[in-house]
Formats: sequence, structure tokens, C-alpha cells
Amino acid sequence: MDGNGRWAAARGLPRALGHKAGAEAVRRTIEAAAKAGIGWLTLFAFSSENWKRPPDEVRDLTGLMRMYLRSEVGSLAKEGIRLRVIGERERFGAETVRAIGAAEVATAHGTRLNLNVAVSYGGRAEIVTAARDLARQVAAGTLDPEQVDMATFASQLSTAGMPDPDLIIRTSGEQRLSNFLLWQSAYAEFVFQDVLWPDYDASHLAQAIAEFARRDRRYGLRVA
Repeated sequence: MDGNGRWAAARGLPRALGHKAGAEAVRRTIEAAAKAGIGWLTLFAFSSENWKRPPDEVRDLTGLMRMYLRSEVGSLAKEGIRLRVIGERERFGAETVRAIGAAEVATAHGTRLNLNVAVSYGGRAEIVTAARDLARQVAAGTLDPEQVDMATFASQLSTAGMPDPDLIIRTSGEQRLSNFLLWQSAYAEFVFQDVLWPDYDASHLAQAIAEFARRDRRYGLRVA
């Protein structure tokens, strides 16, 4: 989800209002995904690199996340949407960690849509953490290194038990992965849309899905 700052700048507004408008786009996109019958939706809300932004912007972003957890959890639960958070949630402090845990418990029964929100997340760090955990198991003698395969490695990631993404959408005209789901996106299709995130709505999601439907996914196989 990219373009909140540019959206605000184009309107002469503070960046905080751009992030607030982005939160509204999150709501629209979740609703549209659920109506479209999408089973899994992962939103990249706050990267591990975002901590390097100016302190006031980080404060606005984290405050908005806490507000969203308080205001939206009831609606998510009612709509059958299960929320899970991936990333280094501990970096946000005890209060936010408790709020995240409570939100996950409150929505755990949801089966209509699995909603993952990536916060303080980075794909490279996730891979390093998984490798470190496997190395500890090998050192402890509880894991034979010859038994480490792709499935074993994937089981150590924050997305363990979740399907790999079929489609990755990047907004605002940017055309890069930006450290998002590096392992999981090996065979994902990519759609780049030249729309700033606060303007994103159901029509843009429908366009991305239509483009995905036109793709021929071969997974490295040759078609005769």
C-alpha cells in the first residue's frame, strides 16, 4: 500500500491525513476482497524500514494502527474476517502487543476472509530469523540438517500454515517488491497500478483480479 504521503502532498495536507485516508482505503479493500470471495489478503502496513522515518510520522502511523485495532475489530469479527499480524509486533510496545493479541483472539472464528497485516515486517529479516531458528535446532541436536527442505524452512516463517500469495499488487506506480514476502512470492503474479493508495477502491481491485485471470501460470513448466 503506497502513496499516502504523495496523496497528502498533492492536496497540501499533512502526511498524517494521508495515512488516515489510507486507512479508509484499507477498509474499502477488505470489504471488496471479502465480496469477491478472496480467501487470503495480506496488507503491508508498516515495514521494518519505516522505523527510519521522522519520529512524528512513525508516531502517527503507530497511533493510527492502535486506533484501527480498537475501532475495527468488532466489524471484522461480525463480518467473519480473521485478523492475524505478522512481523516484529514487540517493537510497538506492550500496550499495542496486547491490543494485537486481543484482536486476533476476537476474530479467530472468522472463516470468510483471512486478513494478514504485516507490521514492522521485512522479508530479509524474516528469512534470517528462520535460518537462525533452524540453526539452533540443529545445534541442539533436535533437527538433522539433511531433513531441512523447503517445507521445513517455510514452517519457520511468520506465514507458516498460510498459502503463498497468488497475486501481489503494488500501488502508486512503483514497480519493486520492497522486501515484502520474499520467500513466499517466488511464483506470485505481479500487478502494478498507477493509483495512490488512499484512492484505491473496489474497481481497482477488480481490475487487478481481471489482469491476474488473464495470466498463464506455468510455475517454470514448459507448455507444449
